[in-house]
Amino acid sequence: MMASELTDAFGRRLSYVRISVTDRCNYRCRYCMPESGVERVPHEKIMTFEDVFFLIRVLRDLGVGKARFTGGEPLVRRGLVPFLSSLCASFPGLRVALTTNGSMLSACAPELVRMGLSSINVSLDTLDPEKFAAMTRGASLKGVLDGIDALLDAGALSAGMSVKMNVVLIRGFNDKDAGRLIDFAGERGILLRFIEFMPLDRSVWSGESFVPFREVLNALPDASEWRSEASGPVEFAGPARYCVNGNTGQRIGVITAVSQHFCASCNRLRVTSTGEVRVCLFSNEQVSIFDALRARDEGALRERLFEAAVLKPEAGMLLNRDEERRMSLIGG
Repeated sequence: MMASELTDAFGRRLSYVRISVTDRCNYRCRYCMPESGVERVPHEKIMTFEDVFFLIRVLRDLGVGKARFTGGEPLVRRGLVPFLSSLCASFPGLRVALTTNGSMLSACAPELVRMGLSSINVSLDTLDPEKFAAMTRGASLKGVLDGIDALLDAGALSAGMSVKMNVVLIRGFNDKDAGRLIDFAGERGILLRFIEFMPLDRSVWSGESFVPFREVLNALPDASEWRSEASGPVEFAGPARYCVNGNTGQRIGVITAVSQHFCASCNRLRVTSTGEVRVCLFSNEQVSIFDALRARDEGALRERLFEAAVLKPEAGMLLNRDEERRMSLIGG
């Protein structure tokens, strides 16, 4: 008899899935994809919303309690907001989250708040308009700031939604901007999270660009006031650890994917927009569930999900020179 919950070979219960709904994005961020962009996947090879709904139903039965939707940029996918609303209504116990670059939030912020999303992560690496345009190859910072404000004006925080701002640390770009970013988040009551630049694709990553979070924290004027926060419940938690400022009470998150791995507590699977289950961000191992989804074959889908769980490594391996794992295609 097949197990009733997804558990990997090392006893880690897999309760959190990240699902990419599109390979497309309206940005061309330098750390995410090469300047030429990436080859687009034909529409017929992308999971439909009906495919994703079926996947979620099966995953819920297997103990998954949190689903985060990513891209590319998920909000460029037509019909995403109504789909998320339907998903929230159909699975009231499921924590539904969204990761976005924020550029399209203004128009849909009230609806996202009303439907009861558990969290929205907005990627924002700098508050300098010129730096922002350079990093994204031409995007406007104002659109993102307006999107964050639209969420807050719609009552996101009072509705219980967690609004997070994700900052990828890159030496020579924003490693000296931590204080300003912390102040920005604190003034708005949103949670800032610093993410170490991960070596996923040699065409966009270099060791010279990597800066460990501890170096950034130690450079802050009030570095001694930041203390590690005791770990809370981790059943549906992501990889971030948290620090609290003893003077202000502000919390910030840190994702130390390079300097301090978090593999021992990893509870995640990733599903690409083409229906491939990626067992680890730092691995090319994957299991296709696309045909099982299209056939609505629950038995085959369960079998392949358990196959992916067993393939999950004890610890992720850093990129070697013969591999590439583009974040824009994996979905974060």
